[in-house]
Amino acid sequence: MSDLPDAELLRAHVDGDPDAFAELFARHRDRLWAVALRTMGNPEDAADGLQDGLIAAYRRAGSFRGEAAVTTWMHRIVVNACLDRMRAAKVRRADPLPDDLEERGGRGSLVTQDGTHDPADLSVDAERRRRVLDALETLPPAQRAALVLVDMEGYPVQEVAEMLGCAEGTVKSRCFRGRARLAALLGDLDPTATEASEGNQADDRPVPTGDQPRGPPVAG
Repeated sequence: MSDLPDAELLRAHVDGDPDAFAELFARHRDRLWAVALRTMGNPEDAADGLQDGLIAAYRRAGSFRGEAAVTTWMHRIVVNACLDRMRAAKVRRADPLPDDLEERGGRGSLVTQDGTHDPADLSVDAERRRRVLDALETLPPAQRAALVLVDMEGYPVQEVAEMLGCAEGTVKSRCFRGRARLAALLGDLDPTATEASEGNQADDRPVPTGDQPRGPPVAG
């Protein structure tokens, strides 16, 4: 593997290095895959969206001007390729998650597993992830992309705005609406929110500012 920075690898690709783009993709493959999978909702469509995005990035490398990080530029192209596929599909499929989902634990933030959980715990975790992904599929594509990038992948709002080509306020608005929708669908996954709500009803006191009960965590 080369120690060249991303921008220099991309430049080498433009200059004709046959291996530079493959190495660049290898560096960011896991996170790009995690974003594509969560955006598309199933592995088959995610693979198609990721492929579309990589082909576009390969061909458009010469247009990169360094105004953003290379990884931001690559994510923008992949996410937009996924959104294009979602918009083109009149009926979105609801394919089951892959059987090897647990093996993808180290890829992006898709799965977290330390290898010490018993089968019952893993079954609960798998069902939780399935419900989160199913709930994500109910969101409009733009909301889903913003929520995946900000809440699940942990990108700053400013960087997500660059990826999606919109204002920071638009990203915040999409995330707010998406979180509200997921909170309604997944509220039972966050027992602390229920306990807080019951406690507030019992003593009938307002919750102090800054301690408002939050919706369920999006990442599974």
